[in-house]
Amino acid sequence: MHIESTRKRMVLFSTISLTDIVLLLLIFFLLTSSFVIQPGIKVRLPKAAAGEQTDSNKLFITITREQRIFLNQQHIDENGLGNRIKQHIADHPESVIVIRADQDLPLNAMIRVVDIAKLAGAERFMIATQSITRGM
Repeated sequence: MHIESTRKRMVLFSTISLTDIVLLLLIFFLLTSSFVIQPGIKVRLPKAAAGEQTDSNKLFITITREQRIFLNQQHIDENGLGNRIKQHIADHPESVIVIRADQDLPLNAMIRVVDIAKLAGAERFMIATQSITRGM
């Protein structure tokens, strides 16, 4: 006795449901991940548990591992740095000097830049750090 079934197997594979799942996963990963991109010179900042951000007038000095100095993302030598800081301090007396130094930079290179800034009249300094994520 031969029993014939009325149901036939589906020959075509529907990709609509698979596309929906991939789209939902993509949206989930985009919403849960955070993209923080800092434009400018690439330096690895040292990590600190407590960080402070202020909205005052800032002058950014970046020092790379190779001891190249950048003032607001423009390369500058040590001789011209003092003059540019003096001009900025004259225009904005309450400005803050933010030093973004690479974590592998020798300390004396950063102290040399701080001395140049102090001789130029700067009084307020901040050292940029990268926040530590808790629970590592």
